[in-house]
Amino acid sequence: MLAFSPWILPGLALLALWLDRLVGEPARYHPLIGFGTLAMKLEARWNPHLRGSQSAAQPAGEAVNGIFSGACLATLAGVGAWLLLVLPLPVCIAWLWYGGAGLDNAGPWATGFTSVLVIVCVYVSVGWQSLREHGQAVATAFSEQGLEAAKTQVARIVSRDTESMDESAVARATIESVLENGSDAIFAPLFWFAVLGPAGAVLYRLANTLDAMWGYRTPRLQAFGYCSAKMDDLLNWLPARLTALSYAALGRTSSALRCWQRQARHCASPNGGPVMCSGAGALGVVLGGGAFYHGEWQSRPVMGEGQDTKIDDIPRSIRLVDQTVWLWLSTAMLLSLCGWL
Repeated sequence: MLAFSPWILPGLALLALWLDRLVGEPARYHPLIGFGTLAMKLEARWNPHLRGSQSAAQPAGEAVNGIFSGACLATLAGVGAWLLLVLPLPVCIAWLWYGGAGLDNAGPWATGFTSVLVIVCVYVSVGWQSLREHGQAVATAFSEQGLEAAKTQVARIVSRDTESMDESAVARATIESVLENGSDAIFAPLFWFAVLGPAGAVLYRLANTLDAMWGYRTPRLQAFGYCSAKMDDLLNWLPARLTALSYAALGRTSSALRCWQRQARHCASPNGGPVMCSGAGALGVVLGGGAFYHGEWQSRPVMGEGQDTKIDDIPRSIRLVDQTVWLWLSTAMLLSLCGWL
C-alpha cells in the first residue's frame, strides 16, 4: 500500500462524502445500475428455480429428491453467481491499492492516482445524500401538500402498503428507513473502507446490492439468493452494532441501550433490529408494529419507547445520522493520528 500521512485516508473519505453531499448519486450513469443489469442477466441464465414442473404422476420419493436436488443446485448456482459478480472488481482494486501494479515506486502521480481511486470508490459506495433527500422529501411533501403527497413519497422508499397510513405511520416508516439505511448505505461501507481500504467499500456495496436484488424468501430466490442474504448478514454484523452504539451515544443513551437489549432479539433482521431499536430509543419515539404488505397484515415487534412518531421527527432522525457520520470521521481521524488505523 502506498504510504500516506496519518490523516490522509480519513481526509479522502471526507472528500468523497463531501462529493456525495454536493452532487448526490448520478441518476442515469451510476455504476451500480450497470451492475444490477448484469446481475439480472446472470440470474436469468443461472437460476434453476423450480417452476412446479414436476409431473403429477411422478412417484412421491422421486419428486422429493427432485426438489432437494433442485434447491441444492440453485444454492450452488447462487454461490457461483455471488463470487463471479462481487469479487473480481474488489480484487483488482486491492491489487492496485497494495502495490501490485508497482505504483508504490511510480512517484507523485501514483499518489494522485490512488487518492482519486479512494475518493471514487468511497463515493460510489455510500448513499448519504440520497438517504437525506428521500427522508426530507417525505417531510417536505407533508408540510407543503399534505398527507397524500407524503404517502406518495414514502411509497418510494418502503415496501409496505401506504394507502391506509396516517401521519404517524408515514413518519414511522420514514424514520425506520432512515435509521436502517444509515447503517447499510453509509456506515457499513465506511467500516469496510477502514478495514480493507477502497476494495472493502466496493466489495460491501456490491454484496449489499445483490442482497437487495436476490435476498428474498420467494420460490424464485429462496435457494438462489441464500448466499447473497447470508453474506450481507455477515458483512453487516459488526457495522450494524457499531452504528447502534453510535446512535445510542448521540441520543438518549440509556433508553437506546435498553431498547437494543430488550427488543432487538424479537426483530426478524439480525442487523436491522439493533440499529432501529437503538435509533428509536435514542430519538425517544416508538417504531415498528404491524403493517400491511401487499394487502396482507404482518405483525412486527415494537421498537423504541416514548412518544408516537410525528412528521417533525423525520428531520431529527436525519440529524442523528448526520451526527453519526461526523462522529465516525472524527474517530477515524483520531485513530489515524494515534497510528491505530
